[in-house]
Amino acid sequence: MNSKARAHVVVKGRVQGVLFRYVTRDEANMRGVKGWVRNMRDGRVEAVFEGEKGKVDEMIDFCHYGPPAAKVSSVKVTREEYTGEFSGFSIRY
Repeated sequence: MNSKARAHVVVKGRVQGVLFRYVTRDEANMRGVKGWVRNMRDGRVEAVFEGEKGKVDEMIDFCHYGPPAAKVSSVKVTREEYTGEFSGFSIRY
């Protein structure tokens, strides 16, 4: 049985202006993970991932390093109840 999972993630470091959102979207789509990613005003990146637990965990792992130009200093992960509210993965503005 594949269990469903949801994670709310906030990534800190040099994560804006390095294609973090776009690569995150591509990585999520490749894994069938749904949710969203956005830049925060304070320079962090925030995301919500929903899908199979193993795939959500892979997305959390990805957030610890991000795309090549990123320099991640910390990742805060909050596990939440799976809702199934998303039809795909989007970049929010």
